[in-house]
Amino acid sequence: MSFRVLVGPDTDDLAALYAAPADPWLRVNMVTTLDGAAAGADDRSGSINNAVDKVVFDQLRALADAIVVGAGTARAEGYAPVERPTVVVSRRADVPERLRGGAPGAVLVATCASAEHLAEARDLLGAEHVLVLGEGEVDLRRMRAELGARGLTQLLAEGGPHLLRDLVAAGAADEICVTIVPLLVAGEQPRIAQGPPVDVPLELLTLLEREGTLLGRWRVRG
Repeated sequence: MSFRVLVGPDTDDLAALYAAPADPWLRVNMVTTLDGAAAGADDRSGSINNAVDKVVFDQLRALADAIVVGAGTARAEGYAPVERPTVVVSRRADVPERLRGGAPGAVLVATCASAEHLAEARDLLGAEHVLVLGEGEVDLRRMRAELGARGLTQLLAEGGPHLLRDLVAAGAADEICVTIVPLLVAGEQPRIAQGPPVDVPLELLTLLEREGTLLGRWRVRG
């Protein structure tokens, strides 16, 4: 599958186009419809993405040391253990059902000291795989540092919308990748970022097109 490069390096090599410019690096990858919906009527992003998005989705995962995801998104999208560690961000230390029972270290939880399911998460995953990063909120900058200390320096966050907003607000995100699929869905679906307002400037790095689908990379400048 070839992509037309609208903005960015003159290459058809996806790995080169999406190579992180620094190490460590945290990028967020999201998908949206043309009218701004981050999910379809079933509240899943999987119902609005397409084969073009899947190619870049797989490429970003191949470049990552670990995948970071909010517990609600992991549950809604049916996340299961994959080749790379999955880091579940949860203030409650809630481990989604399908992420339980994997090999040691396949799943980590980033949580806080007041989490109601902290003891259960430690029993399920092993205490060394539960990162307590703050008292009542998850310190996302500290999460990034703690993962980096474990050799997980290239991080790919896959949402959801509240996690994207929080990563940007905390200054923990370096890059935002967004796929814009040629669909209109209307309804009351969330945008790719949800929560209290933020005001962070972005710099366009790359813009690709294939079959009407646009795929962009923006560097966070805030």
